[in-house]
Amino acid sequence: MKLIKDIEEIYDEAKPLVEKRWQEFVEFGKKGNELELFSELSFCVLTANWSAKGGIKAQKEIGAEGFSKLDIDELEYSLRKVGHRFPKARAQYIVSNRWIIGTIRHLFVLPYYQIREFLVRNIKGIGWKEASHFLRNVGYGEVAILDKHIMRLMLENELIESIPKGWTKNRYLDYEKRLKNVLESHFNEPIGKLDLYLWYLVKKSVDK
Repeated sequence: MKLIKDIEEIYDEAKPLVEKRWQEFVEFGKKGNELELFSELSFCVLTANWSAKGGIKAQKEIGAEGFSKLDIDELEYSLRKVGHRFPKARAQYIVSNRWIIGTIRHLFVLPYYQIREFLVRNIKGIGWKEASHFLRNVGYGEVAILDKHIMRLMLENELIESIPKGWTKNRYLDYEKRLKNVLESHFNEPIGKLDLYLWYLVKKSVDK
């Protein structure tokens, strides 16, 4: 399969960056405080229909304290300032999600699939992709982040028949399983970590 060959070609080049970033995710999952974890959850809310680079920029501009304490108008202004496409809606989501601060780490005692389902059901602006993104960024390797770049790679390699316009639970889990089955056995790495190689393949960088 072309996708496997493509990853093999960049694997050694990308590996030091991937390993460094992966260890950062694992450490953050172990040591991040509630405000930092909420900031990361908010980052995942922001990246939906935007970009990881934009989300990183917003995190730097707003800070963990800002996500947890700015009033809705200040937060909207900050998001507008960094160029978010939907500053008003995302500010509303983030403010309405603040109830979870203080309980995020308690979720980590659950299996990853229960945490993901809880986030999808209870956190505004978080769907299956965004919940998977959050979990990966706190060191859970079992989840795939099926964003538009990964979807295109899967379509090009005939792993899927079409790119969905939206996600149901069953479709997300089905596509995630297809990607896992192809990549995990070949590279002997969890799909969450392999996402960083896929990202490097597409963007020549390892973000988050």
